[in-house]
Amino acid sequence: MAETTSTKDAEFGAWMTARQPALLRTAYLLTGDHHSAEDLVQTTLAKVYLSWDKVQKREVIDGYARRVLVNENNSVWRRAWKRRELVSDQLPERTGRHDSYDEGGSADLWAHVATLPRKQRAVIVLRYYEELSEAETAEVLGISVGTVKSQASRALATLRATAHDRLGLGEEER
Repeated sequence: MAETTSTKDAEFGAWMTARQPALLRTAYLLTGDHHSAEDLVQTTLAKVYLSWDKVQKREVIDGYARRVLVNENNSVWRRAWKRRELVSDQLPERTGRHDSYDEGGSADLWAHVATLPRKQRAVIVLRYYEELSEAETAEVLGISVGTVKSQASRALATLRATAHDRLGLGEEER
């Protein structure tokens, strides 16, 4: 039994070391806050560890982990926790830590993405950041391919409109 546990721990440890940075980036893009992203990844890793023996094929573990990540982000507990946050007129100081999640230097883009509703944001992150297909995105989110397409379309339309408004472009430039 001890050998099995140590083998499981070694396999999980190697997988976690390799995948934690990518999970953290995805979590940050879903939450828009590095503290929430770290909490989300820790919860996800704990759940993946508990299910490690149940996942028969190791090649599907990344998809399973993404699904846990998104489901945890959308859970009722998290939404209730978010409602208890204190609202302030002052922005907190930026620590610069979020830059590690933004490899391409596109913080402004992800700030716009963070304004999207949760489902649209999840679709955009999985489709365009994680580069999953529509079918893979639908599977991770537990929705239909058609819903992925409509949510992506709505999200992109919103992002275009807010980008045009921010840049002060008139109707003729759209």
